[in-house]
Amino acid sequence: MIPVFDGHNDTLLNHVEDPKRDFFSRQADGHVDYVRAREGGMVGGFFAIWAHSAPLPHVAEESLTDAPPKSAPAGAVDPAGARAHADRCVAQLLAWDRDPRFRLVRTAAELERAIDDGVLAGIMHFEGAEAIGPDLCALDTYHAAGLRSLGPVWSRPNLFGFGVPFEFPHSPDMGPGLTPHGLALVRRCNELGIMLDLSHITEKGFWDVAHTSNAPLVATHSNAYAVCPSPRNLTDEQLAAVRASNGVVGLNYNTGFLSPDGGYATSMPLAVMVRHVDHLVDKLGIDGVALGSDFDGATMPDGVKDAAHLPNLMNALADAGYDEEALRKIGYRNWLRVLKLTWGE
Repeated sequence: MIPVFDGHNDTLLNHVEDPKRDFFSRQADGHVDYVRAREGGMVGGFFAIWAHSAPLPHVAEESLTDAPPKSAPAGAVDPAGARAHADRCVAQLLAWDRDPRFRLVRTAAELERAIDDGVLAGIMHFEGAEAIGPDLCALDTYHAAGLRSLGPVWSRPNLFGFGVPFEFPHSPDMGPGLTPHGLALVRRCNELGIMLDLSHITEKGFWDVAHTSNAPLVATHSNAYAVCPSPRNLTDEQLAAVRASNGVVGLNYNTGFLSPDGGYATSMPLAVMVRHVDHLVDKLGIDGVALGSDFDGATMPDGVKDAAHLPNLMNALADAGYDEEALRKIGYRNWLRVLKLTWGE
């Protein structure tokens, strides 16, 4: 079985919202728990911390997630509420870290050791920087707690920049880029060795990061715009910039970001995912493509409906001609490569 290190999941939300939920037992719902992860060869992943948007008038709560096909503006996030939520999520990750079956990793060497030891590895990731204030003091505090990956924005504006709404079809050029606070955030993340995630950001924001950051460009859970014209996906020009920086793009399994028509049918064949991988490999090279499921945050195809079914995707890629070396790069080695470049050895 090919090991898989996953570039993005929203599993923490399930546990913060239901404290009685046991991550280390098989669950009847959701996409990731310890048991199903091990069954599917998942050796770890980026565990996202994301704050709910405030509901807007006449906008249903479910329209504020990645799953529905229709666009909706996302409401503002109260910074105090975002910080309190982030603290709960960090506490949950630290609690899992006290279990010998899970390890919160802060260096590339720790990640490699966890994989070698057969321990599920977790990277603390912020999906949107709403919990961080303009003085960036909280960034240093969360870094000390284990934060090693951060997306400045989700698909909404905040202090640091602007995210893309969920409209289809539409280019990712949907608004302004980073604010002066956002540029300062990028520079401080570079200083601390926090990986910057370009998923959810506008095209202008992407280029602001590209022109400011000294680290590889990374989109943890995005796809090829040439295959699916969603603003959440990356154009060939953006992919060329990722390649030039020695960066990585993690394939997002959300059907709406995969299907060429933007549809959310779970019957979508795995061949569509292979088509995205083929395009990404063509534009990025085999060293620039990884996996970033969006488990527990999006609509999954039936073929990879949870972490236990990851071998189905790897088998589909093998059937399409990817050899074992390529599959291991896509599965986990490309994440190790880019994290070593960003964090150091």
